[in-house]
Amino acid sequence: MPDTPMMFVTRADGVRLAYRHVPGRGPTLVFLPGYKSDMQGGKAQALAAWATEQGLAMLRLDYSGCGESDGAFEDGTLDIWRDDVLAVIAAANVGPLILIGSSMGGWLMLLVAEALGDQVTAMVGIAAAPDFTDWDFDAADRATIAANGRIERPSDYGYDPMLITQDFWQSGQSNLRLTGVVGIDCPVRLIHGQNDPDVPWETSLKLAAALRSSDVQTILLKDGNHRLSRDQDIALLIDVVGKLARSIRI
Repeated sequence: MPDTPMMFVTRADGVRLAYRHVPGRGPTLVFLPGYKSDMQGGKAQALAAWATEQGLAMLRLDYSGCGESDGAFEDGTLDIWRDDVLAVIAAANVGPLILIGSSMGGWLMLLVAEALGDQVTAMVGIAAAPDFTDWDFDAADRATIAANGRIERPSDYGYDPMLITQDFWQSGQSNLRLTGVVGIDCPVRLIHGQNDPDVPWETSLKLAAALRSSDVQTILLKDGNHRLSRDQDIALLIDVVGKLARSIRI
């Protein structure tokens, strides 16, 4: 199946943000990639192909410094990438949304949902990683960030190294969400593998408890890893998203 045409929206500073939008029925599915990922990732493409077959609306995007978007990756922060998402959603002129956030995208989906309010009708987290600047960095890591303005770690996901800048870390610390009630009331589904070496599966339990919504379900896959990109993982994701999309009347 040929991919949908690439589109762009230009930020006030001239940076162009790339996105692909397929109009359709129901709430628009918006996929938010993980750290240093983009709209061409396996889960995003599989979900887009399924949505097209079903006639559902779908929006994929690249944060600045990622994929086909302009900018330098190391300039990105949670605040900047949240605003990138909001800019693309506004440019695509879409209505009700279902946000689907993978890993870091699961943190961003909380920030986007808070900004958009009732426009977000449901959310799906895939190994969602809110607050990882808080729980994934020890005192030595924080000292390195303070001294060098960055920290680099080996990566198992096709890019090396994993770079966290001081600006990104500080942005994360100012956007912690597991420290109190997350003021989101829509249905939320959280999928997490218990063999995830990067984001502890307990993070999804903490997020489920923190969300104000009473319609929250956590799905734990005992043999699932961080990426959750196996055929059975994709099938589960599509099933979860499909049920939510069918349940929402717009």
